[in-house]
Amino acid sequence: MMSSEAKRTVSLRAVLFTLVILLGNAAGHGLIFRFFRDSTLNPLLTAVCAVLWGVLGVYFLYFTFNWAVEQYPERVRRKVLPYIFIGPAVILLGWLLVLPAVRTLYLSFFNASSEKFVGLANYAAIFTDKLMGTALRNNLLWVFLGTLACVGFGLLIAILADRSSYEKIAKSIIFMPMAISFVAAGVIWKFVYYYQPGDQQIGLLNAIITALGGEAQAWTSMLQPWNNLFLILILIWMQTGFAMVIFSAAIKGVPDDILEAARVDGAGEIKIFFRIIIPYISTTILTVTTTIIVFTLKIFDVVMVMTGGQYGTEVVATQFYRQFFMYRNFGYGSTLAIVLLIAVMPVIFFNLRQIRKQGGF
Repeated sequence: MMSSEAKRTVSLRAVLFTLVILLGNAAGHGLIFRFFRDSTLNPLLTAVCAVLWGVLGVYFLYFTFNWAVEQYPERVRRKVLPYIFIGPAVILLGWLLVLPAVRTLYLSFFNASSEKFVGLANYAAIFTDKLMGTALRNNLLWVFLGTLACVGFGLLIAILADRSSYEKIAKSIIFMPMAISFVAAGVIWKFVYYYQPGDQQIGLLNAIITALGGEAQAWTSMLQPWNNLFLILILIWMQTGFAMVIFSAAIKGVPDDILEAARVDGAGEIKIFFRIIIPYISTTILTVTTTIIVFTLKIFDVVMVMTGGQYGTEVVATQFYRQFFMYRNFGYGSTLAIVLLIAVMPVIFFNLRQIRKQGGF
């Protein structure tokens, strides 16, 4: 057994090693950063070196910290080591997410130039501005109709594909839109909805309608408020595949003996679906629903690409972008960001609670 003096010596040495490691990493990475900042190297070479620095730097960071912790007694080592591996990630998230959120909250109490404190005036303005009323209404449309359609179609396709001999092909085709971004989807559907005055139409939808003897329409501009539904259709096209895959995995987890017992008792497939399958995967349905709700609350890309928020299609995120980056109204723009954050947070907390119930963490 080590004496108390020897233990104290080991602890002091370990603390000294830790300080040296911290200062050494800070100084070394600081010098490398300043070198890249002031470098006159070829931009491509600089990019390659920066990527190598990022990868090797993180490895060196964890290696040196782990070595420093190994110098501590076993009892201290077991308690400290987990924080060494999650600490940098937590610090990075705090720097990139928490601090900007706090700064945005601070700016929301000031005027457009962030010079004069106005208290809750920006928050009051949100609920009295007519344009914001339209944006909030549209967001509710996205949340209700978009989520309902994605979950409904995803569940229907999952249950039908599970009984089809072409299951893999069907699921691959329906899931394919998930491989592209919302911006790319907006560009694709902009060509689908494209309208130009005259008889010749290059937009797919209008070309089909005119070929069948109908009249071309400006789907995303003139048909208000129906144009919002045409934009929501893009979300359904993209997110139905996500819902389908999750539901399909959950449905396959329903025990076959329960289903067979229900069939032996004379239950039809529709009754089995509503009385057995739906209750069994109810937690999964809630998780998928809340996830898509978060997508719809933050919707920005599709609306910005398709209409730029014009023609009555404004949502909270596009209004935030317009106020903050175009009109330079930092106070009002920050307030919109905080309102959007407040709207998303309960859904995220509920989602995390459901995942915790399933043993996710």
